[in-house]
Amino acid sequence: MRIAIDAMGGDYAPQEVVAGALQARRELGIDVILVGDQEKVRAFTGEADVEIVHASQVIGMGEQPVLAVRRKQDASLVRAIRLVKEGIASAMVSAGNTGAVMAASLLELGRITGIDRPALVGLFPNVKGQTVLLDVGANVDCRPHHLLQFAIMGSVYAEMVLGMPSPRVGLLNIGEEEGKGNELTQAAYPLLRETALNFIGNVEGRDLFNGRADVVVCDGFVGNVVLKSGEGLVMALQHVLEKEIKRNLMT
Repeated sequence: MRIAIDAMGGDYAPQEVVAGALQARRELGIDVILVGDQEKVRAFTGEADVEIVHASQVIGMGEQPVLAVRRKQDASLVRAIRLVKEGIASAMVSAGNTGAVMAASLLELGRITGIDRPALVGLFPNVKGQTVLLDVGANVDCRPHHLLQFAIMGSVYAEMVLGMPSPRVGLLNIGEEEGKGNELTQAAYPLLRETALNFIGNVEGRDLFNGRADVVVCDGFVGNVVLKSGEGLVMALQHVLEKEIKRNLMT
C-alpha cells in the first residue's frame, strides 16, 4: 500500500509531517510518497530513500476551501489527492485545511454512488473500545436521508476498517424514546429503522463513552460541538491532573 502524504499541511509542516511519515514507514511497513516543496521536504528526510512529488503551492489553513482548490491546482494536498485518482497511491493523508481536502476530494475523486455528501468521522474512546461518530463538521445542515447515508458509511467503516461485526448504529438525540428530538432526527428515525443496518434507536451523548453503540450519526453542527467539547474536557482534565500532581510533589 502506498500512502500520499501532504507534507506541507499542518501547523508544523513539513518537519513534523515528514518525521511522522518516516516513522509510519518504519513501524507499519507502508510505502509513503511525500508531496510538497521538494527542497523544503528533502531538508528533513535525512538519508531516507523516500519518493517526493514536487508541488509548488500550499493551501493555508485560513483560505476559503473551494476557491483555494480551484486557484491552486499545484497545491500539495491537491497533488496528493490526484495521486489517488491516478492509481499511484491507495490513500492520502493531510493535516492541513480540512475543508480544502474535502473540496479537492469531491472535485478530483467524485462521490460514491448513492452518497450525496461526504462526512467527517471522529473516533471516541469508550469503556469497551471505540465509538464512530459522524458527521463531525462537514455538513452543518442536513436532511434525513443524509443521516441515513452517514449511517451506512459509518457502519461499513466500523465493520471493514475497525473489525466490528454487525456494528450497532445509534441516532444521536436528546432522549432514547422514538418521538424525541427535532424535525431532522424524528424524520431520520424511521428511515434508519427500515434498513438492514443494526439500528438500535436513539442514543444520548453519554452513550458515546459507555459503548452502547458502535456508530453514532448526527448532523455536522451537532457532531462538531460534541467533538470540540470532548477535546476541551480532555484538556481541562489534563490541566487539573498536572496541577494536583505538582501540588502533591511539593507537599
